[in-house]
Amino acid sequence: MRRYPLLIMAIMLILTSCTANESTTSQSIIGAEATARIDSTLNSFVETGAVAGTSALIFEDGEEVYFNAFGYADRGNQVPMDRNTIVQIFSMTKPITGVALMTLYEEGAFQLDEPVDKYLPEFSDLQVFEGLEDNGDPILVEPGRALTIRDLTRHTSGFANDTGQEYVGPLLEQAAPMNRENTLTQFAEKLGSLPLVFHPGEEWYYGPSVDVQAVLVERLSGQPFDEYVREHILDPLGMNETRYFVPEGDRERLAATYRSTEGDSLARVPDEQAKAFNTNRWPLTPGGWGYTSTLDDYMTFAQMLVHEGELNGEQILKPETVKLMATNHLSEDVTERRWLPSKGQVGFGIDFAVRLRPPASAEENNGVVGEFFWDGAASTLFWVDPKNELTAVFFVQKFPFDGRLHKDFRDAVYGSFDQTEL
Repeated sequence: MRRYPLLIMAIMLILTSCTANESTTSQSIIGAEATARIDSTLNSFVETGAVAGTSALIFEDGEEVYFNAFGYADRGNQVPMDRNTIVQIFSMTKPITGVALMTLYEEGAFQLDEPVDKYLPEFSDLQVFEGLEDNGDPILVEPGRALTIRDLTRHTSGFANDTGQEYVGPLLEQAAPMNRENTLTQFAEKLGSLPLVFHPGEEWYYGPSVDVQAVLVERLSGQPFDEYVREHILDPLGMNETRYFVPEGDRERLAATYRSTEGDSLARVPDEQAKAFNTNRWPLTPGGWGYTSTLDDYMTFAQMLVHEGELNGEQILKPETVKLMATNHLSEDVTERRWLPSKGQVGFGIDFAVRLRPPASAEENNGVVGEFFWDGAASTLFWVDPKNELTAVFFVQKFPFDGRLHKDFRDAVYGSFDQTEL
């Protein structure tokens, strides 16, 4: 008879263990407390005048766990920020281009360490600017090594991106490779005629590298870049509102753009300036910027990534390819990284920043080791957190880029630095 109490105790221990395991596995990031924090934070952005309007969408474990919108997509006309508001995502176009490129990588169309000029002869005679002679003549030398496709994907190409730079800047301004009237081929011809500002692989320098990726997609596939992206990514995922050109019938949903002015007030950027690219059809289809999207459309893209390249039965990439994109490719030898360290403890993969270490202080952007992400010039943001199977999309339309918004939004999602157990 003495065995029964022991048996009962064993059963109770098993049940207790199962309950504890269920509690551990069901623990989520976005609960009632986080929801309240996010609401308060987004509302404060509007109430303090930091933005005209903002919205956010978060999925966890494949389910929507948060959505809300505050303020106005168009403050002057009192048009509320909403779930179906269309925004200009600017550099959040880049990860879409990267995915397009990597679909061709999976087909064996190229290798990352192959020279770019193997496929794009426009870049076969590159030179590097190393300063000026005493008489003012430029010092132009051959690159220390070939410019590779990997350089394009991690921003170590050396392409100029600042018209104020010594010698190369005026050449860049005159060549105007990013003129909207250029085709991608004309863009490549003009960019390829300019000197690099450093040797490939030596620095991280944000610029037109992803636009060159778009040329590469076009050349390797034999299809116009925008058609290739539509056929291989956007249409299969049902991303019907991610596009360059917004038709007239949808323009009432296209958010206004605002710019900070003196005293932290906001001034609307005139529509004829802010919306010109997306309300006209142009020859240029850039890989680095230019798309508009909605919260749900971009969340679909993020969900595909967190589910290792597959969503709703559509396999866009293989899991190993997504992992390759979300792996740091930036050597520690690359110490000149411009403003990349402002993103936190990150490296850079294939068109994504990749978080390598947790934040070292409360001042750094919050986040989880292994997350990959990027943002846009009008202060938009998204990230993929594989550890928690969490994806977040954050929309505003504010210039200049305001990293404080991202810092506060991330803290609202994960909790403040001293409370976070990531």
